[in-house]
Amino acid sequence: MIERYTLPRMGAVWTSKRKYETWLQVELAACEAREETGEVPRGMARRVKRKVTLDPGRIDEIERVTKHDIIAFLESVAEQAGSPARHLHVGLTSSDVLDTGLAIQLVEAMGIILEDLDALLKVLQDQAFAYRKTMMVGRSHGIHGEPISLGFKFAIWYEEFSRQRKRLIAAGENIAVGKLSGAMGTFAHLPPRIERITCAKLGLKPAPVSNQVVQRDRHAAFVGALALVAASIEKVATEIRHLQRTEVLEAEEYFSAGQKGSSAMPHKRNPVGSENLCGLARVIRANSLAALENVALWHERDISHSSVERIIIPDSTILIDYMLVRLTQLLKNLMVYPERMLENLNRTGGLVYSQRVLLALVDRGVDRKVAYEAVQRNAMEAWEGLASFHDLVSEDPLIAKKLTKSEIKSCFDPEWYVRHLDEVYRRVFGARAVPAKTKRARKSRKRS
Repeated sequence: MIERYTLPRMGAVWTSKRKYETWLQVELAACEAREETGEVPRGMARRVKRKVTLDPGRIDEIERVTKHDIIAFLESVAEQAGSPARHLHVGLTSSDVLDTGLAIQLVEAMGIILEDLDALLKVLQDQAFAYRKTMMVGRSHGIHGEPISLGFKFAIWYEEFSRQRKRLIAAGENIAVGKLSGAMGTFAHLPPRIERITCAKLGLKPAPVSNQVVQRDRHAAFVGALALVAASIEKVATEIRHLQRTEVLEAEEYFSAGQKGSSAMPHKRNPVGSENLCGLARVIRANSLAALENVALWHERDISHSSVERIIIPDSTILIDYMLVRLTQLLKNLMVYPERMLENLNRTGGLVYSQRVLLALVDRGVDRKVAYEAVQRNAMEAWEGLASFHDLVSEDPLIAKKLTKSEIKSCFDPEWYVRHLDEVYRRVFGARAVPAKTKRARKSRKRS
């Protein structure tokens, strides 16, 4: 199905074990901060760290009694660490540990997602250059428009995912914050300098102001950024699904040896990867709505957001990781059929060149309305199959009077439509826009 998928890596970010590890990181960093300010004897955090081996099973066992996860965690640590554990969680509230620990996990997840995006961008760039001059028909409303190149399509996707990367980085910066401001966020029992020192040790920034929780607009923006990435993934996958339709068949997903498309119809080669990605995008969009619902909490805090986040944040990050990896492999191995693209480009007998004929007439002084009606009249006859559009405009008295046969013929050159592609590539790829000297071998085969 795909060559690589990092579920074990991304999934590891969201295990109970990793969650408890981040909680311990927060507690120890806060203890170390208090050591540095002289509030706690030196070495207490180190003694706790040396004695404690986190046991998710034991923590869960305690929680079944306490019905409180942070208390269960602290009791488990105290069982092993003994007296030094009394210096943990001083002046803190549960959300100080929960939200700051979650920020650590989110930063780790973001690192994986950015790596995935970089791999996808590399493939999009490679394909944009490999198919830079591979001509095909552009479509609007699903109808033939004018010639483009397949590489142009890849360049558009590259630019879009570059924007998504920037959005993710911005969302990641907003989510990489911790808070150790206590029960109502007023630092009543722990001064702000402890929060500053602790967050610095954890690689986070302190939230400028918080109540009992880090404000959930940050998390909503993060999940929303993931939903935007999923939307772009769906956009590309939808295009591949259309290009793989039997009537089009300009490109299709790689179909491996032994793969089956249907239990009933042996001939089927379905775009299952793209369909899968389109479906998963719906899940992440739904999760982004749930994240928005988490922004409004009662007064200084309630826990209606907590149960939601335990589902949507791990699920969304794991899904985006999977979707990016799968899309990257799908595009890397995409089967492309240039011959079919040319066949489809020429299918309408030159109708796609109507605008160029129109503008050529306008350039020769013909009123635009008159020129439009003349070109459209011949185009409609071509649609009805009376003759090719080229032959019809060549024989039209008005058009033939204004344009020579050579000039009419030049209007039907597909290369004219991509003559500014080098400039577009320079805008998108910068210095990388210089065409490659060697031509990569492409996976293609002729269609009957």
